[in-house]
Amino acid sequence: MRHLLDVAMNAAVSLGADYADIRIQKTRREFIFLRNLSLKNTSNSLTYGYGIRVFKNGAWGFAHSNVFTPDAVKSTVQKAFEIAHQSSRVPYGNGLKLAAERAYIDTYRTPLTIDPFSVDINDKIDLMMEVNKTLLNFDKIKVATFMFEAQKDDKLFASTLGTNLDLSTTFVYPTFTANAVGNNDSQSRSFNLGGYAGGWEYVLGLNLLNEAPRVADEAIMKLEAEVLTEEKKRDLLLDPIHLGLTMHESVGHPTELDRVLGWEADFAGISFATPEKLKTYQYGSSIVNFMGDNTLEGGLATAGYDDDGVPNQKWHIVKDGILNEYGTTRATAPIIGETMSRGCNRATNYYDFPINRIPNLYLQPGKEPLTPQELISDTENAIYIEGQGSFSIDQHRVNFQFGGDLFWEIKNGKKHKMLKKVIYRSNNPEFWNSVDAICDDRFFQSFGVNNCGKGQPGQRGRMTHGASLTRFRNITVGGSK
Repeated sequence: MRHLLDVAMNAAVSLGADYADIRIQKTRREFIFLRNLSLKNTSNSLTYGYGIRVFKNGAWGFAHSNVFTPDAVKSTVQKAFEIAHQSSRVPYGNGLKLAAERAYIDTYRTPLTIDPFSVDINDKIDLMMEVNKTLLNFDKIKVATFMFEAQKDDKLFASTLGTNLDLSTTFVYPTFTANAVGNNDSQSRSFNLGGYAGGWEYVLGLNLLNEAPRVADEAIMKLEAEVLTEEKKRDLLLDPIHLGLTMHESVGHPTELDRVLGWEADFAGISFATPEKLKTYQYGSSIVNFMGDNTLEGGLATAGYDDDGVPNQKWHIVKDGILNEYGTTRATAPIIGETMSRGCNRATNYYDFPINRIPNLYLQPGKEPLTPQELISDTENAIYIEGQGSFSIDQHRVNFQFGGDLFWEIKNGKKHKMLKKVIYRSNNPEFWNSVDAICDDRFFQSFGVNNCGKGQPGQRGRMTHGASLTRFRNITVGGSK
């Protein structure tokens, strides 16, 4: 297929394109779902084709095909060129400009030991079945579910800059849930650490069979737990898995530059974090540092290069509490005067146009030694939340509420009792400015998101978040029905 890269770029140059690129992409996905001891769904799909972008007179054209012949590639280039020409007749201001970039010739592979697609499906199902059997051995566990997903993307990318890339990324995502029933109630507890860029060895290393009894016990304990009814200002201790969703919605999306520019306004909202706030806006307290880091080990956005052919990078999105920079692409960065892209342009499938995406984004751990137990001991009264639950956030990414998966009351520096049906409400900037303690890097944990919805037509993006246990002061917390 490599010769088709040259066919496409030569055709684009001969037509007079200002810039063009081709992305040949083969995507393999496997999905397995068990409910109790019944296999409910398996799928193993392969999607293979190429997408071609042409940039002309400040506008993009895009076309795709799955016919791998020189004539088909040339025809697809022609379509993309014609679309760019027509699009340029209705310019965005004076037309888009692309941030400068140089050429790269490189190869990237997700580090892994065991290719998940080389493991027999029966071995995967056997492990999943054993976990569900363990959960169902507890009398009050009436429903046990287990989901496993794996994906491998092989890409060949070339551009008229002279870039030529061979990229392969793989991730796995196992998660299971125990549902307990009793006392005229039902409660669930999940084992969900998110997705991880790696192979089957990651799944084996999680020791899922050993985790199952704890998950079942905690689901049953939630049946007996009290509901937190009174809504008032309380301190919060939030674990890294919980914070993965919170930072995704309240930091990740608001700092996508296309959303800041209003390009998402008709679908999933815009952002309060507008460009005049750069370098001045107090996004969080002085110990809050958010990194965009597409070099993160195990990160779902770690791919060597983005779909602009820009290398993966690491940078401060929030530095010492101040809004510092956005996640950008070659097309969005120049609009706010930036001279380079941060490499956040990604597409889901070969037939999707790449769009500005959240990078791997994480809250940097505290700089001073601090263990979770020391943080709990230093907290007089608080609610400790583990895992992810429901959420809601407004169209400007300002006001929000979040639930969770497991809740504890902290009293006099100790875990006092379990609670259930807890939510907290806050806003940007109240929430992140209330942070006054973060555990150190020994306790950093990541959470890989593989289902971030964005765009029209919709695309499914992936990225990884992370944190250590973090304390928030005086946040509105109460019970849900």
